[in-house]
Amino acid sequence: MRLEIITPERIVLSDKIDRITLMTENGEISILPHHIPFVSNLRPGEARYEKEKHEASLAIAGGFVVVREDGSVVILADAVEHPEEIDLTRAEAARARAAKLMSEIRSKEDVDFTALQMKLEKELNRIRVGNKYRKI
Repeated sequence: MRLEIITPERIVLSDKIDRITLMTENGEISILPHHIPFVSNLRPGEARYEKEKHEASLAIAGGFVVVREDGSVVILADAVEHPEEIDLTRAEAARARAAKLMSEIRSKEDVDFTALQMKLEKELNRIRVGNKYRKI
């Protein structure tokens, strides 16, 4: 099946694949060829795709996934990084800043709290994917 992963800055991937697994707002989903048409919001998480028995991963910050009637999959993402592109030092610093600011907000109903919570989730995902696939 055809997969396209697009961010506002670039086309991250445009290739034929055998399977992709993503984190949606309703949980993890694997999409195989001939999947029914489908649209969902994406949560920050790891996307794993397989092509000819080789698996690769990406850190996705959120966005949308669309499975078209022809079986192609389009991911419109806020941000996507290959594990080797993730700067773990920067990600950890951003995570620490977001956690500190969250601790200073008094009300969980505050709009800033929700935005910081999403930022924290994004940075934790970057750290998790970066560490998991980092070649030592």
